[in-house]
Amino acid sequence: MKWRAVNSLGIVCSAFYLMGCSPTVKLEAPEKPIEITMNIKIEHEIRLKVEKDVDAMISSNKDLF
Repeated sequence: MKWRAVNSLGIVCSAFYLMGCSPTVKLEAPEKPIEITMNIKIEHEIRLKVEKDVDAMISSNKDLF
């Protein structure tokens, strides 16, 4: 009977010990706003328009080349 009480007390104490060691997670908003820098090149679109214009000009004037 004495061992059962000691065993139960040990289980309860170890449960409280493990609950005290559990990690805590805190979610906080950053103080500064998030800044995203984007560098986008539009060069490809310009070339595509020029190529389409050149193709149209070549097809309309076949004597150029």
